Amino acid sequence: MIKVLSGAWALLFGMMLLQVGNGMQGTLLGIRGEIEGFSTFEMSLIMSGYFIGFLFGSRMAPEMIRRVGHVRVFAALGSMISSVMLLYPTWTDPWAWGAARILIGFCFSGVYVTAESWLNNSASNENRGKALSLYMIVQMIGIVSAQALLIVADPGGFILFIIPSVLISISFAPILLSVSPTPAFEATKPMTLMQIYHTSPLGCVGMFLLGGVFSAQFGMGAVYGGKAGLSVGEISAFVSSFYVGAMIVQYPLGWLSDKMDRRLLILVASAGVALGAFVAMLFGEVFAVLLAAAFVVGGLSNPLYSLLIAYTNDFLTHEDMPAAASGLVFINGLGAVAGPLITGWMMGVMGPSGFFLYIAILGAAMAIYAGYRMTQRKRHVVIDAVEGYAPVMPSSSPMAATFAQEYVIDVAQEEAAEEADARAAEF
Repeated sequence: MIKVLSGAWALLFGMMLLQVGNGMQGTLLGIRGEIEGFSTFEMSLIMSGYFIGFLFGSRMAPEMIRRVGHVRVFAALGSMISSVMLLYPTWTDPWAWGAARILIGFCFSGVYVTAESWLNNSASNENRGKALSLYMIVQMIGIVSAQALLIVADPGGFILFIIPSVLISISFAPILLSVSPTPAFEATKPMTLMQIYHTSPLGCVGMFLLGGVFSAQFGMGAVYGGKAGLSVGEISAFVSSFYVGAMIVQYPLGWLSDKMDRRLLILVASAGVALGAFVAMLFGEVFAVLLAAAFVVGGLSNPLYSLLIAYTNDFLTHEDMPAAASGLVFINGLGAVAGPLITGWMMGVMGPSGFFLYIAILGAAMAIYAGYRMTQRKRHVVIDAVEGYAPVMPSSSPMAATFAQEYVIDVAQEEAAEEADARAAEF
């Protein structure tokens, strides 16, 4: 781990600063929108814009990189992100914020694709798993740290918008000054969404539903806090609870997924998401209960992203895994676009409790569908032989999912080689 950190610390540090800026702007807009008097529907449109931009960016960024190179794409999109951060408090109009969110989502997607391809290129077969784990950890640290920064100044002023702009600008310096020669961008074997669905209906349906759950947390959590009358400090702690839960539960859930039927674990985790959201909906007035519920919802929903990819991999050849992972990320993005819009509509009809009701419905739907799929397909693999879980954040680009699949393939190939050597030694 120390060896990986020493070789990629600048890239990881830069990515952490990027996550601080991204996590800060998402929560800050929810708080500032309440101050500016934006309606719940307006805020849902604004928050949905990020996922629209991210979805298109994830498809277009690879082509942009092939045309002009990693460095130019990274620098151009990074400069755009920093500029947009400063435009938010200057032009406080819902339509302007919506357009800015689409643009900033597009730019962040391109930046993530670029940085993650650099990280993947710098990792070897021996340390790819550790590099992936470190990447996820710094992402979590960045998002949680962002929530703490919200209390250092008045959200009604300019300072809290200047801080992420500066941090994002600073983040590019260590990355651009430390990376080795830019990696080649290789095309993966294509796989249509229909092919992925026929391979794993649960993977596709689960990813779509999970996109709505994640975008509600990431996009509408602060909006919920404002409508529920929470203070800035309480909103910061509330949003942080989702990600602290994800950071703590990710690895135990991943360990379990390699020891048991993944469908059963998907069912239990998604049911836990629904239960946690239902408890928050009923007893959210008690702040301690609200924090505990957010911890449970975030802790169980975020690892489901990697778990659904791992489950789909159980039915794929190594050659198909990267393309399938990219397709699942796209399906997740489609669900994420709809998440804030539906959440905003439900909060407009029911009040703040509509936020958790939406998450509870999606969690229950995923659990029910997982149970149904268990009746339609026999367990396909010998569980003792499967170790295909690799941690990936839902906020990452398809490149991170591909990165994770390369790690899974490397591990499988190494284990197969060791088994072959052991059998040869017996004879």
